Amino acid sequence: MAGFAGFTSFRDLEHYSRSDFRGDWVAAITMVFMAVPQGIAYAMIAGFPPAMGLYAAAIPTMVGAFFRSSRHVNIGPTNAISILIGSAALWSMALNPVEAGITLAFLVGVLQIGAGVIGVGIVINLISAPVVLGYITGAGVLIGVGQLPNLTSTTGVIGTLWVQIDSWLNGSEHFNLWSLGVAIGTMATIVVLRRFDRRIPGPIIALMVATFLSVAFRFDELGLERIADLSSIPASLPELTGPKLSLLGELFPLAVAVSVLSCVEASSVGRSIATMSGQKLDSRADFIGMGLANLSAGFCGAYPVSGSLSRSVLNYTSGARTRLSGVFCGLLMLVVLLFLGPVVDHTPIAALAGLLMIVAWDLVDVSQIREILSGSWTDRLSFMVTVLGTWAFPLDKAIYLGVALSLLGALRGFKRLRIEELVRHEKGNWKSCGLNEPLVRGWRRCETVRVVQISGRLFFALESKLRERLSDLVGPGRAVVIHLKGVSGMDVTITRWLRDFASEVRAHGGVLILSGISESTYELWRRVGFIEHIGHSCLFHGGQNWWRYSDGVLDRAWAKLDWDECSACLGSCPTSSAQQLMG
Repeated sequence: MAGFAGFTSFRDLEHYSRSDFRGDWVAAITMVFMAVPQGIAYAMIAGFPPAMGLYAAAIPTMVGAFFRSSRHVNIGPTNAISILIGSAALWSMALNPVEAGITLAFLVGVLQIGAGVIGVGIVINLISAPVVLGYITGAGVLIGVGQLPNLTSTTGVIGTLWVQIDSWLNGSEHFNLWSLGVAIGTMATIVVLRRFDRRIPGPIIALMVATFLSVAFRFDELGLERIADLSSIPASLPELTGPKLSLLGELFPLAVAVSVLSCVEASSVGRSIATMSGQKLDSRADFIGMGLANLSAGFCGAYPVSGSLSRSVLNYTSGARTRLSGVFCGLLMLVVLLFLGPVVDHTPIAALAGLLMIVAWDLVDVSQIREILSGSWTDRLSFMVTVLGTWAFPLDKAIYLGVALSLLGALRGFKRLRIEELVRHEKGNWKSCGLNEPLVRGWRRCETVRVVQISGRLFFALESKLRERLSDLVGPGRAVVIHLKGVSGMDVTITRWLRDFASEVRAHGGVLILSGISESTYELWRRVGFIEHIGHSCLFHGGQNWWRYSDGVLDRAWAKLDWDECSACLGSCPTSSAQQLMG
């Protein structure tokens, strides 16, 4: 069972306590306040009835929480998946959107389970961070432009970015100023509450206020559409549904794109949260767990789901202890469906458009864009081509374009990466060996200062390998030295991993020191702000020959640990008492 669906990761429930229960429920309540408005808004982006977004945040959320390895990733409707599906304009294919969404979720689930079983998760690791950021940035702009007609209660069209803007401007004489006022009021409420305290559920408060005003002042008579005018949300649990098999062939190309994006998005979110939580992830289990979540979506009237970054970060920061926080969130969503559907029906579409404009703004991460544009020319090219691709082509084609760029970069950069440990003889000389390899007499590894040598070409596709191989080096009060021997191809993705790794080592009371740094690598790190993050004193400039300046690096490591000396690898250790504390 260890290899199937990550059941070994259920160890977080072995000693489930009352404090765990309390933390999980608090996180679940916090998440559902965000999941309700997001579910409705994202379903509208995808072109589905709002109820499908709430269904996607119920049972699939529980299934994803049960079977994926991450304890904190919240599965459900996401903006990236929704805009990809919406760009396909399922209704324009003469398809019933509900039937198409349900069938698409089923097909995506089957594809993802199959990918997990045969172990092709490595392909996801070949998609670079600039490509993912380029897609999310382009999609964010598309979400904002796509909501312009809803802001002004005018007619919109499906098409490229330029087509949508042109259509909206041509209808400017029909703008509804009441609708625009509601949208702006919603945005202002969210922004003000966010600046006051980000823990306040601004989106749902803003929608509640807009709904109350809509009912009190009869906004529908002023030409403002409500959710009920599109599709009412029934006050009931999701009904049992199933795929329409005749649509499988027609939806297959879109399902492949959704499957890839869903796993890329969820994997990125999982790795981001794991950096903070210290949890080890199982990519195979995550593929299968995501597939099961999408499969369940196909049987409960929902549409394809993925891992939500905003809800997952909120889940972790709200104090979630175990995977049960996701289960509780799904249960609370079922309660919302049972009792609050008729209330949600009165929410003005303009208010939802205002919420989505905030979502679109949040997706355009200026700091990350600056970091990518400060990186290597391949990082910049991958980002810009993907962004422009999302604006010029249908989004499923843009996904394939981004994947192709990443694969070409991977094929260009693949070279056998060597990760070795440097150990010292009692007479003072050094040699390389495998990580944690048993040593013969006379050779010692210092458990206080671990030294690793990396050689070869480093680039984005090797991030997961580095993460997996070096995570065991982190320990209480331990210094980790990474010597870069003839390393080339350093990019933003690997730099981000080093930044996360340095933070993890620091969180355990240790320090990360990097040596053997080339001028090109140093210049890249300076541009993206990594040197400022890690500190000049943790970077050791010298040649590629470790043996010639190893004592200088070790002296710096001991100084960082605030110790005068540590010579355990030489057989005698003046700081033996400190080492005993280290175990």
